[in-house]
Amino acid sequence: MQANPASDPGRKTLMPPPAARKQEPAKGSGEHSVEVMRHTATVSRDVRATVGDPRVEDPAIRSSGVNVFYGDAHAIKAVDLDIGKNEILAMIGPSGCGKSTFLRCLNRMNDTIDGCRVTGEIVMDGENINGRDIDVVPLRARVGMVFQKPNPFPKSIWENIAFGPRIHRLATSKSELDDIVEDSLKRAGLWKEVADRLQLPGTGLSGGQQQRLCIARAIAVQPEVLLMDEPCSALDPISTARIEELMIELRESLSIAIVTHSMQQAARVSTRTAFFHLGDLIEIGQTKQVFSAPRHQLTEDYVTGVFG
Repeated sequence: MQANPASDPGRKTLMPPPAARKQEPAKGSGEHSVEVMRHTATVSRDVRATVGDPRVEDPAIRSSGVNVFYGDAHAIKAVDLDIGKNEILAMIGPSGCGKSTFLRCLNRMNDTIDGCRVTGEIVMDGENINGRDIDVVPLRARVGMVFQKPNPFPKSIWENIAFGPRIHRLATSKSELDDIVEDSLKRAGLWKEVADRLQLPGTGLSGGQQQRLCIARAIAVQPEVLLMDEPCSALDPISTARIEELMIELRESLSIAIVTHSMQQAARVSTRTAFFHLGDLIEIGQTKQVFSAPRHQLTEDYVTGVFG
């Protein structure tokens, strides 16, 4: 008779939070619950080379030999990693492992940090975005970002969405801006909640609504890639479930890279998962494989709770 996984000490199951448990996984999402098998790793803790293939056939972004230094501190160490088109890539690892630092490399947000130096190539549409001649303003429209804490502008809901398309000249009239605002809010699942109060401050919305407003603001400028740095860490389970559903829907039209401390979230929404540790990309693979049969001992230790 087959053993019950819940009673087997060699197994650990990652389950979604209560608000999401009754939902069926959306098409194209990660596993609804992932059974973690212990003692599958064959690569020792001492090995720092990446386990798994960081490359995909048709990447939206290809990173090669990326290093990040904060002064003399080596925060990211020669990382190679692709973000595939129309995929959700989850980056996991303990605090301070470098996952958020690497994420910020992808639209050059690290440029804003004094003493930060980035080397290596990050190629998008055949162009190295680390080149000195790259204008970061249009780059950050193509590679949008949603932060850990919702940060709506101190403006109206309408103006929060219209601001980006206006400065990037994606609309030439008020009616075109109205259409972009409505479409973006609908894609972010927020239109029905705010349609009759577009002129009210975005800062007056609830935390979950503010985060969806920030997502709507990011997608209003038609990005190719959306970066999300722990977007649900400050949200309740119901708001988290809505954001996760939104990510899966947005994957149809763009690529998403998400940093998360929630392995349950990574298991639910991502197609591939990358595990970082002390600045190294330790393991990369399909999400089901990384969680159910990790190949590197550090990955297994992390997903089974030995450290983290």
